[in-house]
Amino acid sequence: MPLQFELCPGRGIGGDHPCFIIAEIGQNHQGDLEVAKQMIRVAKECGADCAKFQKSELEHKFNKRALERPYTSKHSWGKTYGEHKRHLELSHDQYRELQRYAKEIGIFFTASGMDEMAVEFLHELAVPFFKVGSGDTNNFPYLEKTARKGRPMVISSGMQSMNTMKQVYQLVKPINPNFCFLQCTSAYPLQPEDVNLRVIKEYQSTFPDIPIGYSGHETGIAISVAAVAMGAKVLERHITLDKTWKGSDHQASLEPNELAELVRSIRMVEAAMGSPLKQLLPCEVACNEKLGKSVVAKVRIPEGTTLTLDMLTVKVGEPKGYPPEDIFDLVGKKVKVNIDEDETILEDAIENDVKKVKC
Repeated sequence: MPLQFELCPGRGIGGDHPCFIIAEIGQNHQGDLEVAKQMIRVAKECGADCAKFQKSELEHKFNKRALERPYTSKHSWGKTYGEHKRHLELSHDQYRELQRYAKEIGIFFTASGMDEMAVEFLHELAVPFFKVGSGDTNNFPYLEKTARKGRPMVISSGMQSMNTMKQVYQLVKPINPNFCFLQCTSAYPLQPEDVNLRVIKEYQSTFPDIPIGYSGHETGIAISVAAVAMGAKVLERHITLDKTWKGSDHQASLEPNELAELVRSIRMVEAAMGSPLKQLLPCEVACNEKLGKSVVAKVRIPEGTTLTLDMLTVKVGEPKGYPPEDIFDLVGKKVKVNIDEDETILEDAIENDVKKVKC
């Protein structure tokens, strides 16, 4: 069984725990604190376990030239990339307010630390776990420092190779055993042919002692539900209040009705996974009593006759008798009474009966 650990206080992941669903708000709040609060409430009302943001200390994430480069996209909030990012970046005090709000309404709150200084702030904020975005998964100094903070980690794997993920595992595991990997493809929106859900199984095989999850950027919910059916123990999806809003992530995000349906579908699939034990279930008894078939006489069979297969057939019989799977066991048995054509073969009609009990 995969490793289990407590990702948030009182909420374990892995093993038989329900999939932990992260509503990734990111910067889809448009730089507006009230919109951010509204999105936290939507995440809670739709049944997500956690509302997550993205925190950057811009001068530590980008170099000067990157911040100064012109940004003329239709999604831009400023003339330069730096102006754009500063518009979207919430302050430390705003993060503290959002954390208080999330606690007040009863949903876990965290963020991806997009650089080492952002991780320092989130550690000070005492978030329950660190999310490592795909862009920092091969940033080994960052990973090591983050792991040493001692908080659980959820590590996305977009843009990475299996060889890199093995290195990540070898780096993080000795320092902090409480982490998981998410299969992820960094494209927005993501096309189905680029999802590669089979990587989930490959991760489960290669890293059997950590939970594996999925971070999706596709449209719709079907692929994410399939990921959970394949064993994803953590699921992250971007959310928005309106896919038409300005911003490159909105199109690959789920609106509230979609998020609610995703959560419902995941919980339904989890219930449907059930037990690997195959048996007649209590809910099937009524159908079995009504339509379950029995072995019946194909012809009249006189007392003392040794049964052959051509004397027997299978029908819905009244009363019920031997189940169809016992028909070959009846061959060679002797009957103790006359059995009319089309009559059910009953237990007390067979000599030395060793009727099997159907379970």
